[in-house]
Amino acid sequence: MIRINLLPHREMRRERRKKDFVGLLLLVFVLSAGVSLLVAFGISEQIDTQQARNDFITQENANLDEQIKKIATLREEIDSLRARQQAVENLQRDRTIPVHVLDELVRYTPDGIFFKQLRQEERKITLVGVAQSNESVSNLMDRITIDAPWLENPDLGESAAGTLGPANARDTRRVFEFTMSAMIKAPTAPDDKSAAKPVAAGPATVAAAGTTGR
Repeated sequence: MIRINLLPHREMRRERRKKDFVGLLLLVFVLSAGVSLLVAFGISEQIDTQQARNDFITQENANLDEQIKKIATLREEIDSLRARQQAVENLQRDRTIPVHVLDELVRYTPDGIFFKQLRQEERKITLVGVAQSNESVSNLMDRITIDAPWLENPDLGESAAGTLGPANARDTRRVFEFTMSAMIKAPTAPDDKSAAKPVAAGPATVAAAGTTGR
C-alpha cells in the first residue's frame, strides 16, 4: 500500500495564503494612507484658501474702518465749519437787532409815552417809562402784538400812578409809571423791506436811561 505525505503541500498552501493576506493588508494600508494623504492635502488646501479669504476680508474691513474714520473726521470738520459759518451769520444778523427794535419802538409808541430806560437780556427787553394814561400803554402793547415784526409777547410788569414835574408846581401832571417787557423775535422771517423803511419822526422818543420825549 502506497502512502503519500500531504503535509508539506498543505503547509505551503497555508504559507501562500498568509503571504497573500499580508500583501492584501499592506495594499489596503498603502491605499488608505494614500487616500488619507490626499484628503489631508485637500483639506489643507481648503484651509489655506479660506484663511487667505479671511485675511483678505480682515484687511478690507480694516481699510473700510480707516475710511469710515476719515469720513467721520471730515463730517466733524464740515459740521464745525457749518457751525462757525452759522455763528458768523447769526452775529452779523444780530448786530442789526437793536436798530430794528429801536425802529419799532419809535414807530409803534403812541403819543403820551416816553421811556426812561431800556434793558436787554439775551432776547428779552425791559422798558421803564412814563405814560399819560393806562390806555396809552395798552395801545402800545396792542401795536407790538399785532404789527411789530421784531417784537412779541409784550407783558406789563408794573404800573403805578405818579406825577411829572416839580412838587407843588402848577404844571405838575398826573402820569403812570410802568415797566413792560417784550421778547425779540428770532430774526428769521422779518420782511426786510418793512424793516428797512425810513423811520418817520414819531411822537415818542426812545433811548436808553435818561431819554425823555413828549
